[in-house]
Amino acid sequence: MNDGDDIVTPAATGIDARKSDHLDIVLSPRLSARQAQSGFDAIVFEHQALPELDLAEIDLSTRFLGRSLAAPLLISSMTGGPARSARINAHLAEAAQALKIALAVGSQRIALEGRGQGGLDRSLRARAPDVAILANIGAAQLVMGYGRDEARRAVDMIEADALIVHLNPLQEAVQAGGDRNWRGVLSAIGGLVRDLGVPIVVKEVGAGISAATARRLAEAGVGIVDVAGAGGTSWAAVEAERASDAATRETALVFADWGIPTATAIRTVRAACPDIGLIGSGGIRTGLDAAKAIRLGADLAGQAAAGLASADHSAEAATAHFAAVIEQLRIACFCTGSRDLSALRHAPLIG
Repeated sequence: MNDGDDIVTPAATGIDARKSDHLDIVLSPRLSARQAQSGFDAIVFEHQALPELDLAEIDLSTRFLGRSLAAPLLISSMTGGPARSARINAHLAEAAQALKIALAVGSQRIALEGRGQGGLDRSLRARAPDVAILANIGAAQLVMGYGRDEARRAVDMIEADALIVHLNPLQEAVQAGGDRNWRGVLSAIGGLVRDLGVPIVVKEVGAGISAATARRLAEAGVGIVDVAGAGGTSWAAVEAERASDAATRETALVFADWGIPTATAIRTVRAACPDIGLIGSGGIRTGLDAAKAIRLGADLAGQAAAGLASADHSAEAATAHFAAVIEQLRIACFCTGSRDLSALRHAPLIG
C-alpha cells in the first residue's frame, strides 16, 4: 500500500498521524463497496490432473535486483505514522528475510524531512540483510524541490537496492491541498535514471499503468515498472473517508472504481514492453492471484493491503501470512504441471 500525501482533518493533525489514519481506514470495513475489480477472477487455469511432479520440488526461485529470491513475491509499499510504521517495517523486514522475498517501503517523505524515521534507517537492512529492499519517494515531490540529493538520501538511509518513484495523480487530485502540478514529472524521472546510480522502479498506487505510459517510461530509461492496477486499495475511496466536507467526499467517491484492472495492465504492458522488468500488484490477495500475475507476464507479484493486518500484529504473523501466499503459489504451479516459474508462464488457460 503506497500512498501520497494527504489532507489534514480534525482526526489527524500531522503527516505522521495522517499516514496512520490511512492504515486504520484500509484495515476497517469503511471503504466504499464500489471499487474496481482486479480482473484476476476472469483468469482460469486449465487443471492438470496428472502433474507428474513432486510438490516439494517445485522451484519458485528467481532473481531480482541482483539478489536471489526464494519466491517471486514483493512485500509492497506500506506506510503509517513514524511509531506505528517503525513496528510494521520491522515486522515486514523480518518476514522478508525469513522467507527470502523482496521488500518495498512506503513513502519516505516524513523521514527525509526529519520528522521521524518510522523504522526507515539502517536497522531495516540489519533485519533483512539478504533480500532486495526498495526505497520510495513520490513523483509529485520531484517537481516541488526534491531531486537527486533527496533520492540518494532515501536510498542510503535504508541501504536500498533500488528506488521506487510512486505515481498517485488521482489521489492528489481528489484531496484538498493535493499536489496537482505534474508538469515535468517524466523528465525528472529520466534525470534520476541518469544520475542516481541505482535502478529506478516506477509504480502507480492503485489506478494502473497503461501500455503507452510504460513505453514512455521505458524510453526515459526506466527498467522496472509496477503496474499497481485497480482492484486493490482505492485511494480515491480512502480520501473520501478522510474528507472534511461533503463535496470533497462526493467527488472522491465518483472515482472510487477508477483505473486499469491489474490483470489488464500486466498483460498490455508486457505486450508493449517485452523486455521491461514488470511487477504486478493491485488486488493480489492470494498465491493463486500471484500465479495469475506471473502467467500474464509479471516477473514478481506484489502484495500490500492483504498482508497489512498481520504486519501490524507481529513479525511471526507477517511471516505466516506471506508463507501461506507462497504455498498457494506452489500449489497453483503443481496443479498446472509447472515445475518452475518459466513453465508457469506458459500454463494453459481456459477461455
